[in-house]
Amino acid sequence: MSFSDSGSSSSSGGDYKNFRQITRERLLYEMLRPEKNGSSKSTWKVLVMDKFTVKLMSSACKMSEITQQGISLVEVITKHRQPMTSMEAIYFIQPTQENVTAFLSDMTGKSPLYKRAFVFFSSPVSRSLVNHIKKDLRAMKRIGGLKEMNLEYISMDSQGFITNNENALEELFCDEENHQRADDCLNVVAKRIATVLASLREYPLVRYRSAKALDATTMTTYRELIPTKLAASVWNCLARYKQTIEDFPQTETCELLILDRSIDQIAPLIHEWTYDAMCHDLLNMEGNKYTHEVPSKTGDKPEKKEVLLDDEDPLWVELRDVHIADASERLHEKMTNFVSKNKAAQLKHSSKDFGDLSSKDLQKMVHALPQYSEQIDKLSLHVEIARTINRTIMEQGLRDLGQLEQDLVFGDAGRKDVIKFLSTNHIINHESKLRLMMIVAAIYPKKFEGEKGRKMMELAKLSGDDVIAVNNMRLLGPVHTESKKSTTGSFPLKFDVLKKKRAARRDRVGDTQTWQLSRFYPIVEELVEKLSKGHLPKQEYPCMNEPKPTFYSGSQSPSTSPVLPHSRRTPTWARRHLSDDGYFSDSVLGRASSGFKRKGQRIFVFIVGGATRSELRVCHKLTEKLDREVILGSSSFLDPQTFLTKMKRLNEEEEISLDDIII
Repeated sequence: MSFSDSGSSSSSGGDYKNFRQITRERLLYEMLRPEKNGSSKSTWKVLVMDKFTVKLMSSACKMSEITQQGISLVEVITKHRQPMTSMEAIYFIQPTQENVTAFLSDMTGKSPLYKRAFVFFSSPVSRSLVNHIKKDLRAMKRIGGLKEMNLEYISMDSQGFITNNENALEELFCDEENHQRADDCLNVVAKRIATVLASLREYPLVRYRSAKALDATTMTTYRELIPTKLAASVWNCLARYKQTIEDFPQTETCELLILDRSIDQIAPLIHEWTYDAMCHDLLNMEGNKYTHEVPSKTGDKPEKKEVLLDDEDPLWVELRDVHIADASERLHEKMTNFVSKNKAAQLKHSSKDFGDLSSKDLQKMVHALPQYSEQIDKLSLHVEIARTINRTIMEQGLRDLGQLEQDLVFGDAGRKDVIKFLSTNHIINHESKLRLMMIVAAIYPKKFEGEKGRKMMELAKLSGDDVIAVNNMRLLGPVHTESKKSTTGSFPLKFDVLKKKRAARRDRVGDTQTWQLSRFYPIVEELVEKLSKGHLPKQEYPCMNEPKPTFYSGSQSPSTSPVLPHSRRTPTWARRHLSDDGYFSDSVLGRASSGFKRKGQRIFVFIVGGATRSELRVCHKLTEKLDREVILGSSSFLDPQTFLTKMKRLNEEEEISLDDIII
């Protein structure tokens, strides 16, 4: 039995990998492959995980890939399981007391569940838990190895991950501050961020947004210290890794910028007009899962089919970050191209009846059908999605609303324009009105004081819960500690914040908008560009560790930066091309997924409290622009509806059970 740390797949020889590939290969080859974990090569094994590591595994690996590594059965540790005494088991679990207790129960007694166990912890295990395992001599005889994988995050795409802290926004920004609960949340988030860096063998220069006191007499609130506290906690985790993980870098290899949701209150609310953002905003999606209806093979009612919109779909990768109008045009072109070049499609759309087809035509059709079916399904899916989105845009009047939102953000519209819009536009739905009010509250808090705010709310016909959400926008901005929120039921709209400038954004010099309503950009884009150039103000974004004098020499200018020792290969976002017969070229698809070029040092951006699709989009964009892989992390990803729900709950008190009352 061995107690050891994980090795690195990214620091080994051969091609450099992108973020998601490293995650996948560590799970498959470092943990599951028999040559690495010490298990028997010729026998099937059971994989036992907890609820979190199940999510982690499914986000990075397919079931077929897991099976190829000799896994015949996947189980959840908290559920009752049948004994498999002739089989070995691989445990991939978090190092919690509950999990360790369940594991020891599995491996002790007269009839243990498995012949032998190899345990992989997702993050560092405490000394007390290790001692607890060692004391159980019966279990020790059946343990083949204990190892810290230091991999405790969920990859969302090739450049995005979450720590799966879904309630971080409520726990950190709640009106009734609970410091212990907030500290616990930040410690878990920090531990999981550190495992990302450990997996990639990266040691970052840690930057964070500092707290801004309004004046010398104003006390800094806990909310303003969130990035500072998180940075310190991440730093502590990395200090341990430097001492315990073999080959972990001892000098800076990348940059990490730690922010919180208050950095940009508008990004979760505004209507973002890219294909990805529109899908998550206007369609009923669960994560990356989209459900749609397809014709029944038996001729009955249409059947529901679930599909994943992710990196495995080349059309999705091509279209996700482009404007919805551009995506619609591309899809129309692809469908036209496909029908004109594909033999089966030509025959299907011709005027010939099946009986009129010659044997040569039939031969061509049979030869083309398998590929035709697969490709037409993919194209038809995205054509249907784009059509649904465009129809929703028209039905809900989102173009006029989108124009007003962007004019507000850039200072070209104000309160009078909002009042006129609400008075004359009667087709926008309730949710859109609420989002508009919250955008106005974020940009012009003074407009919501007293009678003016009440009248605007009445005009928008917002409910009491909606008003709470608008009022809670102040919790994501600088507040005066001496002023407390009223606890009455009238929801007064008094924002205790500094008066902001009229424009929340300035047009970016050199940026041209090919498509209408593509003017908006999230604040993260500006910050990452400044960070890459070494222009991010240290007073506002201090460093936890001062870099070596040569640290910025290679990354100041993307056009002249040399390849650095710890650079990585990252994907080139090429379009998938059509072959002469109308099919997508497999060779091009292969290049899109495995073709990489060397880039400069990685940039990690972490937003605690939730990140948006627009922020992930700019990380894709900046990776190419800066020639550095930009990876976005967050406690969770937010769609607008989720953000609205969370904002309504920010001042909810914790439920108290009768057991908590001492009489």
